[in-house]
Amino acid sequence: MNTFLSGGVTWGLDLFDSAHLWLFETLVQPVMFALGASVYLEDAFDATMWLLIGALELTFLLVVIGALQRWRPVEAVTDRLAVRVDVIYTLIHRLGLFRLGLFFGLLPIIEWTKGLLHVQGWVVPPVDQVWPGVTDVAWVSLLIYLLVFDLMDYCYHRAQHRFARFWALHAVHHSQRQMTMWSDNRNHLLDDVLRSLVIVVVSFVLGVPPEQFVMVVVITQLLESFSHANVRMSFGRWFERVLVSPKYHRHHHYIGADAAIGGYNFAVLFPVWDILFGTARFDGHYGPTGVHDQSHVSAYGQGFWAQQRLGLLRFLGVQKVV
Repeated sequence: MNTFLSGGVTWGLDLFDSAHLWLFETLVQPVMFALGASVYLEDAFDATMWLLIGALELTFLLVVIGALQRWRPVEAVTDRLAVRVDVIYTLIHRLGLFRLGLFFGLLPIIEWTKGLLHVQGWVVPPVDQVWPGVTDVAWVSLLIYLLVFDLMDYCYHRAQHRFARFWALHAVHHSQRQMTMWSDNRNHLLDDVLRSLVIVVVSFVLGVPPEQFVMVVVITQLLESFSHANVRMSFGRWFERVLVSPKYHRHHHYIGADAAIGGYNFAVLFPVWDILFGTARFDGHYGPTGVHDQSHVSAYGQGFWAQQRLGLLRFLGVQKVV
């Protein structure tokens, strides 16, 4: 059985590598040469990989999670405009457009941060070297990285709810009253930029191998999409405490949770952090979602650009944070 599974994983990775190379050599590389941008070929190769990963993730959302939403929905979709806006957010993130903007806009800052950390000697030995024979096993080191990044996400998420400036941006995410599998990426772009900088710093300090980093991102994104899905599903009394379920996370978005001043169920993947820090609630229900003081949709905007503009105004203190 193990040999069969190992062979299947290897075959799948080989197929992905072949598709990645074909897409790059057939479409991307000629365009780069035509534009005189051959100096960015290596970065374009990585961008092509993320584009292909994003396409596969979107396929998974449509085929698997979409089927679950149709099977056991929490509520009927009555505001399809709001869902379509969330689809735009998802396409921007999953097809690499956000990463492209991040690359050109923040690369100098990222490189400066890496250089500063390197000079200061703030580099932790790679996880796979901590316990030879144990942590150098691929799935063990992957689990450790998932736990570490999830703890980082938990802390960042708590800050988004604790500090007014952060909440001014994060409220864009919570203002969705029609939660679906597309709602995960409904974030203010500035908020995503700040979180991405934290991820870059943490990954550099930990010395995360590129292949492990890719797996962490893919697993996290898929599970986040699932936890936001419009599906009536929990993982039972015990496993609900192991992995974040749609029911567990929906209670975080519950409109009566007073999210702006506290809240609970902040964990992204593993409820263990909520349990350890006293913010876990397992008695939740499938109540309506949104912000506690959301009497008018216009307070957060109905379209992508309106949401971005109003979020920035709240962040700058021009508009009152509700």
